[in-house]
Amino acid sequence: MTALGHPQFLVQFSEVLVKWRCFFGFLTAKLGKDDREVLEQKLDLEQMQALLTKLGAEGDIRSWFASEKLHSSSTIDILDWNRLIDDRTKVPHLLVVPNLQTECLEPLLSKFAEEEEQQMKRMLQRLEVLAKCAVENRVRLMVDAEQTYFQPAINWLTLVMQRIFNTDHPIVFNTYQCYLKEAFDNVCMDVELSRREGWCFGAKLVRGAYLDQERSRAEEIGYEDPINPDYETTNCMYHRCLDHVLEEIERNRKANVMVASHNTDTVKHTLRRMEEMGLAPTDKKVYFGQLLGMCDQISFPLGQAGFPVYKYVPYGPISEVIPYLSRRVQENRGVMKGAQAERELLWTELIRRVTSAEIFYTHTL
Repeated sequence: MTALGHPQFLVQFSEVLVKWRCFFGFLTAKLGKDDREVLEQKLDLEQMQALLTKLGAEGDIRSWFASEKLHSSSTIDILDWNRLIDDRTKVPHLLVVPNLQTECLEPLLSKFAEEEEQQMKRMLQRLEVLAKCAVENRVRLMVDAEQTYFQPAINWLTLVMQRIFNTDHPIVFNTYQCYLKEAFDNVCMDVELSRREGWCFGAKLVRGAYLDQERSRAEEIGYEDPINPDYETTNCMYHRCLDHVLEEIERNRKANVMVASHNTDTVKHTLRRMEEMGLAPTDKKVYFGQLLGMCDQISFPLGQAGFPVYKYVPYGPISEVIPYLSRRVQENRGVMKGAQAERELLWTELIRRVTSAEIFYTHTL
């Protein structure tokens, strides 16, 4: 998404979205409801109105949500709360956040000028052009994840497109980085949002590509490290997110997921769960993806067994691509063992082609 507009806009809009979500967390903490799972945190409108009035909010707080389709008539949750940002053009004067030092309310969009609004519209227009092209060519559009200071805005823009294009089946996919501590919460919220709004959920699950940058920035600026403490925790998070999406596929056969991983255990976990669910490769609800030139010992058997498998190619300046590729090598802890397996696989395939007089081989997935 940073290629479709000014990255600084994504940073600014992300700050707006994070502040608005933190405001909900501020209210739940004040009302003693912040010890629950994110979707279980519900605010009673009467209690919220009393609290906001005490903080200096003007008017009837219920009017904030008068035009919204609330999950419950008397309570709101984080998804209801986020809808005000979606509809911010109608109620910009209502979008305020507390100053945590004074606990007085301040305008949220005071620095979100007309130029930012135009940048947002241009990015949505460009993304819509790509999505329409994907529809015409009967392919899927997977929006890549980036650094956390861009990601809230990227998620918001992607959700707008999913509402438009994921009506009959998933066209636009969002990417979830499972090395983030909040990955499972993000997956759960978007799955629930797709249920409520009636569009088809599409996800690509990755472990994450910006670990060093994220930790360095957190230390430099002084906020909590957003990354899981170790690789094992990230593995658990990946499988937890994957299981939740697979359960949604089992519940709603229109949902799809791409398992973008070089980790053999993750692939085996996915295949085991698919077998338990009775989900066949030909259903094409679960895809697999690996880098071209890496983990062919995973990709080829999956493809030959009928699973949708994709090999992708990063390109760009060597100074940027080499660190990316080195992180993928680090992800695969058994890379040397994998390289040996690939060599054995290639020799086996070469011998098979020579003995069967099939020198050139093509396979349509």
